[in-house]
Amino acid sequence: MRRAAIAAAVCALMLAAAATPAQAGRQCDARPPDAQGIARGMQLAQRTAAQLDASGAQVALLARAGQDLTRWGLRWSHLGWAWRTPQGQWRVTHKLNDCGTASAHLWRQGLGEFFLDDPWRYEAVWAVPTPAIQAQLLALLQDAGRSAQLHQERYSMVSYAWGTRYQQSNQWAVETLAAAVDPQVRSRGDAQRWLRHQGYVPTALSIGPLTRLGARVTSANVAFDDHPNAQRLAGHIETVTVDSVLAWLERARLAQAPRILALNTTDLQ
Repeated sequence: MRRAAIAAAVCALMLAAAATPAQAGRQCDARPPDAQGIARGMQLAQRTAAQLDASGAQVALLARAGQDLTRWGLRWSHLGWAWRTPQGQWRVTHKLNDCGTASAHLWRQGLGEFFLDDPWRYEAVWAVPTPAIQAQLLALLQDAGRSAQLHQERYSMVSYAWGTRYQQSNQWAVETLAAAVDPQVRSRGDAQRWLRHQGYVPTALSIGPLTRLGARVTSANVAFDDHPNAQRLAGHIETVTVDSVLAWLERARLAQAPRILALNTTDLQ
């Protein structure tokens, strides 16, 4: 990308950032990206688009490293479904938490906006589903109404993988996959039964009572009351993570092995 093009893209995305008060489980005081961060996000978006184009895919699971989750043994924080428009452009449909609230909404964004959110690392990972699943997902994602069929506005960053009181971003993505693949899936409960039948296993986080209490008191977007009492009291919190979804898709042969793209520290310097 030429310098003038980067500058124009940076200006456009800075305006978009100011008008988009939604984040994927991030706190509202997270540092907004500076000009160099936006330029790096654009570079990551450009390279991701090139590799998605080269793959021949029409739909791919796409994820970013928006937060440092290494204490939980996790590399990726947030996923969405990237899909190609009839004009050949890439869009990402994903769920974002409304900053400072316990609500979330679905968004359709370009790749540049998807990587704008001041990530922990400028890295992307994607997995290309089988051709049949791509076709089913593409039909759903092109239809805003169908995309929102299983969306639950009530949001918790650690929502119970097998519950319906709340729904976090990654949970919407896998439940929507179920709805795309199986026409008998008409509710979130149906989707979760399909996921169990297909062998999906959520991540089990070990979160002690003091950590749970502190998170619940200070963050509107964190709740634990949807988890079974015995598991919650034991600090056993089962939730949907990008890492678990990527491992399951490959294990179940629903998608190819994940591919990773990382910017070098010298990029755009």
